[in-house]
Amino acid sequence: MSDSRNNRGEPTVSPKEAPVRRTRFSLILLIPVVAILIAGWLAWEHFATRGPEITITFETADGLTPGQTQVKNKAVTLGTVQDITLSDDMKHVDVTVQMNANSSHILTDHTRFWVVRPRINGASITGLDTLFSGAYIALDPGTDDGHYQKSFKGLESPPGVRSDQPGETFWLVSPSLGSLGPGSPVFFRDLQVGEVLGYTMPPGGKGPIVIQAFVKEPYDHYLRTDSRFWNVSGVQVGLGAGGLKVQLKSLQALFSGGIAFGLPERRRNIDLPDAPANSVFKLYASEADADNARYHKRLRVVTYINSSVKGLTSGSQVTMFGLQIGTVNDVRLLLEGPTKLPRVRVDMELEPERMLSNWDDRIENSKEPPVEKYLQAFVAEGMRASVQSASFLTGESMIALQFVKNAPATTLTYEGDIAVLPSQAGGMDGIMESVSTITDKIAAMPLTEIGGHVNDLLAHADGRLNSPEVTQSLAALRDSLQNLSKLTKNANQNLPALMKGLQGTLTNAQSVLGAYGGDTDFHRSLQNMITQLTQMSRSLRFLTDYLDHHPSALITGRRN
Repeated sequence: MSDSRNNRGEPTVSPKEAPVRRTRFSLILLIPVVAILIAGWLAWEHFATRGPEITITFETADGLTPGQTQVKNKAVTLGTVQDITLSDDMKHVDVTVQMNANSSHILTDHTRFWVVRPRINGASITGLDTLFSGAYIALDPGTDDGHYQKSFKGLESPPGVRSDQPGETFWLVSPSLGSLGPGSPVFFRDLQVGEVLGYTMPPGGKGPIVIQAFVKEPYDHYLRTDSRFWNVSGVQVGLGAGGLKVQLKSLQALFSGGIAFGLPERRRNIDLPDAPANSVFKLYASEADADNARYHKRLRVVTYINSSVKGLTSGSQVTMFGLQIGTVNDVRLLLEGPTKLPRVRVDMELEPERMLSNWDDRIENSKEPPVEKYLQAFVAEGMRASVQSASFLTGESMIALQFVKNAPATTLTYEGDIAVLPSQAGGMDGIMESVSTITDKIAAMPLTEIGGHVNDLLAHADGRLNSPEVTQSLAALRDSLQNLSKLTKNANQNLPALMKGLQGTLTNAQSVLGAYGGDTDFHRSLQNMITQLTQMSRSLRFLTDYLDHHPSALITGRRN
């Protein structure tokens, strides 16, 4: 070993080489590796499970919060709201939603979105669960035949029909909407079987309103091609012969309106086919109007009224013997000129099927005379049209076809093809007309002269009764009655002896006849005389009996 010295001249010693050991692998180095792997897996999981980003347009963002509000279907989360921005024109909001990867196949042009929040629609309250959990966006996937898209226009209210709910949609036409609106119930035999989806106003506001209604399965199969719908909104109050009637379909129908339908009338035992989807029906104002629609035959007639028609309007009933057989279409005042008195023209439609339920069968199976023949015969028998009161409480009137006794002879006339029925004042006007006729006849009587004669008779009655002639007549009548009484008494006393003598005479006469034989003229003459005597004796007996019971008959004569 070499000797070396430092600056001081002192020797220095070289250090020995230390032994080098090989470094071992440390577990702590795995921590960043694992962290990198987990981060990579999470990144892959994030991008692998991340679905498309879509945009939904709403009128307002009320209740929506970025990062919290979720998109759900059947309580399953399908996405989350990422961002909410206001549109450039500031008329709506654009909601950006990050969807899950497994929701891509349901994003089609048939998919619908709407915000679920607390809502009150008539008597229906929905979305109360969002008071605690917050609003969320509901999704309805629609049908599977749609085209993929990423921009949607959200609904402002929940749809009436979901894609997974079986049933059919139908269309109703009505001149007015009333209280109907989206969500209004549809009833069948008081059971809710569907709801109103919406309505469409006609172009320009002219024409009927088209209402879209949904009927759930299996109730949609109860609809036939001639089924009828009617409005059951609110409370229906009627006052008729049965008293006051109040009809309320349901509490929901009271606030939000409603419609109902029933089974059609089975005519001629023909089962009509089911109504196909999207069929169009007429919506009637009431069940009575819907029931009247089953009468298809109409006969237009008119009548002219010369008295008051207060309470008679379009839709009033036409009755015969109290039963409805038609409807009033129009009531109009006619001024035909200064030389003619005003009168009212009442236009009506008679329904022969109300009188003969099998009218069509009678026409087809036999040579039934037309309705005009019946009207001609009825008018000839005294049928007249008159205005009668249908209800004294409501003031409603109707046209009554009634047969009038001793009516003046007349015939059925026509205005073109329209039959004109003769009329007669009815109701209070008819009573007043009859009273007026009686008073006219009384006024035509010479009441003044009759009164003068009666006064003269009463003034001279006492003098005439006290006159000598009347006194003598009464005295003579009294004497006659006394003599008659004596005569009757004597007749009763002497009648047995008289009858006994007469019987002896008849016996002797029979002996004499026996002596003369039975074949001589004397015998025949005597036989006739005996017969007459017998009749005379019977008459005397009847006379005495009658005078005994009625002594005054000698003066007054026999009473019948």
